[in-house]
Amino acid sequence: MANKSLVSITDYSKEKILQILEKAAEFEKNPNQKILDGKVVATLFFEPSTRTRLSFETAVNRLGGRVIGFADKSTTSGTKGETLKDTIKMVSNYADLIVMRNPIEGAARYASEVSSVPVVNAGDGANQHPTQTMLDLYSIKKTQGKLENLKICMVGDLKYGRTVHSLIMAMYHFNPTFSFIAPDELKMPDEYKIFCKEHNIKFEEHSELSEANIADCDILYMTRVQKERFTDLFEYERVKDIYTLRNKMLDNTKPTMRILHPLPRVNEIDQDVDCNEKAYYFEQARNGVFARQAVICDLLGL
Repeated sequence: MANKSLVSITDYSKEKILQILEKAAEFEKNPNQKILDGKVVATLFFEPSTRTRLSFETAVNRLGGRVIGFADKSTTSGTKGETLKDTIKMVSNYADLIVMRNPIEGAARYASEVSSVPVVNAGDGANQHPTQTMLDLYSIKKTQGKLENLKICMVGDLKYGRTVHSLIMAMYHFNPTFSFIAPDELKMPDEYKIFCKEHNIKFEEHSELSEANIADCDILYMTRVQKERFTDLFEYERVKDIYTLRNKMLDNTKPTMRILHPLPRVNEIDQDVDCNEKAYYFEQARNGVFARQAVICDLLGL
């Protein structure tokens, strides 16, 4: 289709990423405008969501647009056998832009090919989550003052974690060093390690979340072990509580280090960490509104 969509973070060049981050900073200063007056955005969530769906809807509402859509696939005609193709083609008659989350990898790309309006991938299985990446980049830049030459430790579910997959592909523009901390069952997939090697990105792997392994990082990116991605619940039970970040573990980390988490958290970050000045995950979620305002306006040419 001729319309431009955001399906993968690789749809954005380095220059486009920086441009979107600049727009996000402008929206943080003035989030309430009438830029989307007369525009309708459809949010199609075939999978549960709190932050992503609500931040998209907040972004649209604060810019004067209107939102239609659903947050429960059981209320849609999909339960009657309607195909994704038919749903997308029908909804594109009603809206100027579609935001879609779907548990099937590749669903967003397919939707963008059959839609007559731009499609934003709000997560497709364990594949990609590009607007989460944009708010992550915005959060990193805000807290570190730069994106270049940072060490980022990624912890937890690196196998199914679409947010870490997207972040790796975005950060390659900025000469990062990665530390992947995960149990064998949830290690970073080979395709992303190959991507790092092909782009001369330094990385190391560990199986233990220890003070020593996070002492020199600039960003500590925690993730939840995602029960919904497991086909074997016994495997999930083995790894669900494998890592817990505790406040004491942060004593010897860099003063400027910040903790990010795409949320929701379960028990991988202790509640006592919330009061530490290095905890940034709730502010990170707030940044999602501004980053998504910037993405929406860019896709609509506004």
